[in-house]
Amino acid sequence: MSQSMQVESLNARKTYERIASIYDLLDAPYEIGWKRALRRRMFEGLQGAILDAGCGTGCNFLAYPDGVKASGCDASAAMLERARARADKLGMIVELRCSDLTRLDWADNTFDGIVATFVFACIEDHEQAAALSELRRVCNPDGEIRIVDYRLSPRPLVRARQKLMSAWLNGTFAATYTPTTENYFEAAGLEVIEEKYIRSDVLKMIRLRPRKAN
Repeated sequence: MSQSMQVESLNARKTYERIASIYDLLDAPYEIGWKRALRRRMFEGLQGAILDAGCGTGCNFLAYPDGVKASGCDASAAMLERARARADKLGMIVELRCSDLTRLDWADNTFDGIVATFVFACIEDHEQAAALSELRRVCNPDGEIRIVDYRLSPRPLVRARQKLMSAWLNGTFAATYTPTTENYFEAAGLEVIEEKYIRSDVLKMIRLRPRKAN
């Protein structure tokens, strides 16, 4: 990785260290407005051992299906500290580790289901393939990976509004409406099961599985 790429990656991680104490406040309009209502759909039907990849402050915790063995990770220790406090407050058992998605701290084939919500939109292009490959590595061969992220709307007025909001999204959350994730599925050894929009045409969920060897 080049020095400039390392700087970009470090800057993204520093963003979340900096805003961890106020992240839930910054995100509250979106959480109350529409995110909370969608979170259970993102985890619906998953069983066994699941990984909340890039769990942040733990906003997904209440969306976990009953009976799963839940784990979560985040590259920001400050965000993860708030996730631990949330789990304690809710009385939930969630194994939480400070772990970068490009270097996950779990063995091969650990999880039956992996969900990354609003995460890959914060990952630089040069790290997308590595992060996807790590998700595939820790996913059981018969398991499932779900990625939920923003997309630019094809509708002119909505697209124009998103472009106006891009500076806020990137400056505050180090995120983008144009993640490049789908360019790297094949290289990461993943195949698409299903892709669908779950909020108008601006939020897409992609279901993937490890590609089986021929």
